[in-house]
Amino acid sequence: MNNAEIQIQFPRPGEWQEFTLTAIYRDYDGYMHADRYTADEIPTDHAPAMQAVVAALVGLGEDWQAVQVWARLNESLIDAQPSVAETVNLTVEAVNPQGGRRMFTARDYPAFIITDTAAVAFFKHFTTK
Repeated sequence: MNNAEIQIQFPRPGEWQEFTLTAIYRDYDGYMHADRYTADEIPTDHAPAMQAVVAALVGLGEDWQAVQVWARLNESLIDAQPSVAETVNLTVEAVNPQGGRRMFTARDYPAFIITDTAAVAFFKHFTTK
């Protein structure tokens, strides 16, 4: 595990192809970085992992739309396997049409624990330097 996180902001909730990704991490020399990327700057080999994040967000339904996501690397107990594995866990800030705001976690949506190894590689690509 590390103390890094990825923040993803969606300027137009529900339009998942437009976003800003900010990777916040400490480099090997101990300096903190906050590197920003647009959707166009995500390497094509990491696009499937970003799609996994979007797929988890779509599960919120039409009443709630994500405006910001925090992704953190974690170790989780996987039900299908009696072992601990690295996962990417999401916390989501969402809005509804009435102007309400709410935070959602894996406790609300178990799909916010992404077990795909491509998602872990995606996270490490942006937060390990």
